Amino acid sequence: MSLVVMGVSGSGKSTVGAEVAERAGATFIDADDLHPASNVAKMHAGIPLTDEDRMPWLRIVGETIAQHSGERVVMACSALKRVYRDVIREHAGHVLFAELEGTRELLAERMGARQDHFMPLTLLDSQLATLEPLQPDEEGVTVDIALSPDEISDRILSRWLATP
Repeated sequence: MSLVVMGVSGSGKSTVGAEVAERAGATFIDADDLHPASNVAKMHAGIPLTDEDRMPWLRIVGETIAQHSGERVVMACSALKRVYRDVIREHAGHVLFAELEGTRELLAERMGARQDHFMPLTLLDSQLATLEPLQPDEEGVTVDIALSPDEISDRILSRWLATP
């Protein structure tokens, strides 16, 4: 089963995803690298993406996971809405989601400290407004980003590796 580390910008998806992949001997892929140039340009300009912008990208995310069938894959992807996660599942198959959650203040602090990232701090509120947390019927785990990176990775790994 593949793992998607999800959450808003600044939650640590890439950092945690890479750590979990390394510890599990899995392939790590950052969905940010799969965005078309038009999406990156919009975000860089401080313009929130629409569902129309995201859907082709989400299909690519799911298809990319599916291309790694038979191996462990960790994908860092915002996957903010249930419908986005459904698109990923539709194309990727069986996926476990690890939602990274945190306070707005901590997220803003982290985003403010980043350099050379296309997502400006001004889009944090729109991402938080869009976020639909994992639902009880979705296979996944939610982890507080206030924990240490090792603790976050431990919790995700214990849930992921215990899933048939």
